[in-house]
Amino acid sequence: MKAYKAPKMTVAQYIDQEIKNDTKYEYHNGDLYALAGGTINHGVLCSNIFSELVLGLRGKGSDCKPFTSEIKLHIVSKNIFVYPDAMVVCEELQPSPDDKNAIVNPRVIVEVLSKSTSDYDRGDKFFFYKQIPTLQEYILIEQEKAVVDLYFKAPGADLWKISRYEGLESTILLESLQIEISMSDLYRDVKNLKAS
Repeated sequence: MKAYKAPKMTVAQYIDQEIKNDTKYEYHNGDLYALAGGTINHGVLCSNIFSELVLGLRGKGSDCKPFTSEIKLHIVSKNIFVYPDAMVVCEELQPSPDDKNAIVNPRVIVEVLSKSTSDYDRGDKFFFYKQIPTLQEYILIEQEKAVVDLYFKAPGADLWKISRYEGLESTILLESLQIEISMSDLYRDVKNLKAS
């Protein structure tokens, strides 16, 4: 992720920049970061996880709503706007106080990892996400091998439990949603997977 070379911006200027350029940027307390294009496997995994969330939630008759990366997330306490690969909101949808097209209350956030963003997604970005009071689950999906790391925090708890799922025969349990996703469905049509 590279900084967009511009003077520090206010949130209002950032929102205006996105509208004028019809381009998505991450916003970190005044700094803009251009979002890089993804690989075909990244796109397939984003589509697959969204589809599996829709099917799993519908199958349970859940009122939770999954969203794609078209929806912006505002981390209010850090003055940050980002576009996760997928999110799930289970309470009434709460828009950002600064941008009516951003939300503030996901229960689940999903990121598909790439070589250029893996360290950021596992480090600073996870730190930012942990500031969201409603967040209970953070899912990191590898795109080169069938490996998913899942971070879960029970409501009211302080510690995050880490689970790793490896191989196409595994099944992921999303505890906060009480749904399961098979790794073979998640990785359907992903090409050139390496052995995990």
